[in-house]
Amino acid sequence: MSISSNKEYRRSRIRMRIRKVVSGTAQRPRLSVFRSNRDIYVQLVDDMSGRTLFSVSSRQPEVVDQKTTKIEQAKQVGMLVAKKALESGISECVFDRGGYLYHGRVKSLAEAAREGGLKF
Repeated sequence: MSISSNKEYRRSRIRMRIRKVVSGTAQRPRLSVFRSNRDIYVQLVDDMSGRTLFSVSSRQPEVVDQKTTKIEQAKQVGMLVAKKALESGISECVFDRGGYLYHGRVKSLAEAAREGGLKF
């Protein structure tokens, strides 16, 4: 087994452990984070009906146009998701870190979403 497959396997185990507990509803959707090497993606998911309410990523024009670091991009994505959620009438959600450690980009995204007005 290679190192990368061990990392992927470890993250998938952590992710499944989190998903056993964290589930979203229409009133309180799940804020799901995916972090690639270059970008960060966020979705608000209603697990009861099995659909994504909306998504925001660092590939959107508002974020891409500004040449910033990846942590600052994550902050901007957090503010965007909070703004979009409040516009659609969602003020509370549950946070799903997706198996990633809560530091760096994931932490800055979560803190920016909280500053933007989301409660979790």
